Amino acid sequence: MPRGDQLSGAPAAGGWRDRVTTAAEAVGLVRHGDQVFVGTACATPRTLLAALEALSPPPPGVALVHFLADGVGVGDPKASSYRQRVCYVGRDVRALAGRTEVDYLPVSVAALPQLLRSRALPVDVALVQVAPPDEDGTCSLGVSVDVTLAAVLAADRVVAEVNPAMPRTRGRSRIPVDRIDRFVLVDTPVLEYVHEPAADVAEQIARYVARLVDDGATLQVGLGRVANAMLARLTNRRGLAVHTDVLTEPVVDLMAAGVVTGPVVASWAMGTRRLYDLLDDDERFTFLPVDEVCDPAAVARQPRMVSVTQAFSIDLTGQVCTEALDGVAYGGVSTGPDFHRGALAADGGRAVVCLASRTPAGRSAVRLDLEPGEAVTLPRSDVHWVVTEYGTAYLFGRSLTERAVALVEIAHPDERAALQAAAVERGLLRADTELRSRVAYPEAQESTVQLRDGRQVRVRPTRATDAPAMQELFHRLSERDVQTRFFHNLSSLTERAAEHLCSVDYAQEMAFAAVVGPREHERIVAASCYYTDPATAYADVAYMVDPAWQGSGLGSSLHARTAQYARAHGVVGFAADVLVRNAAMLRVFRRAGHQLEVEQDGSAYEVRMRL
Repeated sequence: MPRGDQLSGAPAAGGWRDRVTTAAEAVGLVRHGDQVFVGTACATPRTLLAALEALSPPPPGVALVHFLADGVGVGDPKASSYRQRVCYVGRDVRALAGRTEVDYLPVSVAALPQLLRSRALPVDVALVQVAPPDEDGTCSLGVSVDVTLAAVLAADRVVAEVNPAMPRTRGRSRIPVDRIDRFVLVDTPVLEYVHEPAADVAEQIARYVARLVDDGATLQVGLGRVANAMLARLTNRRGLAVHTDVLTEPVVDLMAAGVVTGPVVASWAMGTRRLYDLLDDDERFTFLPVDEVCDPAAVARQPRMVSVTQAFSIDLTGQVCTEALDGVAYGGVSTGPDFHRGALAADGGRAVVCLASRTPAGRSAVRLDLEPGEAVTLPRSDVHWVVTEYGTAYLFGRSLTERAVALVEIAHPDERAALQAAAVERGLLRADTELRSRVAYPEAQESTVQLRDGRQVRVRPTRATDAPAMQELFHRLSERDVQTRFFHNLSSLTERAAEHLCSVDYAQEMAFAAVVGPREHERIVAASCYYTDPATAYADVAYMVDPAWQGSGLGSSLHARTAQYARAHGVVGFAADVLVRNAAMLRVFRRAGHQLEVEQDGSAYEVRMRL
């Protein structure tokens, strides 16, 4: 537990008690025209803020400078006597809009310390909250090192709330007692914050994102319900580490479960007393200034770094906005681009952008173009993974056409037709492009299969974006394989034909791909597809298997998976045409235990099988 004896025991080094005063007297250090830094989030010095707002008359020309302060403004509706200069527009700041002047600074939070040190962003007074001074003549900034350390060292005058409830954090959280001009004793709980429970949309996005986190990964947690809901889905991982701007409550659960066993590095924390008690003087946690934590070079050194950036909109080429929502400033640059670039450079790293398919106003978040006022926070050249509640798209190395296909497929189903039409008109898509899915990608149908020769494949539903990989599979087939699959000596598989094999509605139509390799560059080694006749509830089914994987039992495994899905979706049987010389395919059907009806028609069998 945090130690509070310094408030009532022997004086600490530096004679700090000589500088103890009331909040009302302390804010008298603020003069007209001053720029006043306010500490971050759960370490916001709310007693000092209230005293500053209570000054009558308020000193003119004062601006409050902050990253993410909590409890700014007074009254209902809230207003402030002072201009706000912020680099993140959170709910508190949005609530002030229209009654208080708000200046948004579109800069990375990691750039703020240097702006403060260089006086390019001058700070006259810093209002912060600290743990009680220790005998070594320092105070811990506790749960808020972030930009606060730089502000304290750069400000002309520093006023600190001294709170015995503030944990003492390890790392570079210490400031000299002599750097503080006035101390105000408070004895209140450190502000607690727990993300609201994730709604269905955020939960589904979190499920998709969690699938991109492997054992041994290093996580950037970040703000937002998706990132935190994602953490709850990692209980079966092992050997995770954390390198993040903000540390949140779910990390406690992962540490208790033995999931996070590596280093935990952060710059600030938002959680409950449970988290704060764990942080207190615990060597497992290291708190560093935000520019050190978010340095892309430092992020890139983390093994299998996974960065998760929550966005508000994306255009069909992959340009991402995190700074405006439904035409109003919200969020900010924050630390997203820094972690994003660092994760891209990390060995085995993944940079993920996630967003709801629709905004709170009911508009599509996937756009033909970003709108005026929607700044490009992440350029399309840097965007790799994009996740909505309807699926996952991988954009890096893809053409503009391939990007448009991928993003339309994860847009809200009710928006896909209009997006596709707009993309066709823009020249991004062919007029005959087939995008048949109108539901979410069925990620629960993904599974890993071990074959009888010991090799493993991942069997998953196909996406429209699998068309190029399907063409590659086709070109690896022998002439004999092509003829047994297509009944013709095809020399190529057209884009439209490949799309037809991959783009299905996941209901009356289904296709599976057996894939190997990393998710970013999967190779399809086998594929199945079926198309249901609603009148008979029978489905035409077909398979392709890479020659290098034939004889491994892959065909049987893929057929079993396809038949299982079909039965669950009302298909009573399969129909297939099998060349007489394709004895291997016929054996697959017989071994599956189906009731077969086989009739020969010249060089082919007409096969019907009950599922």
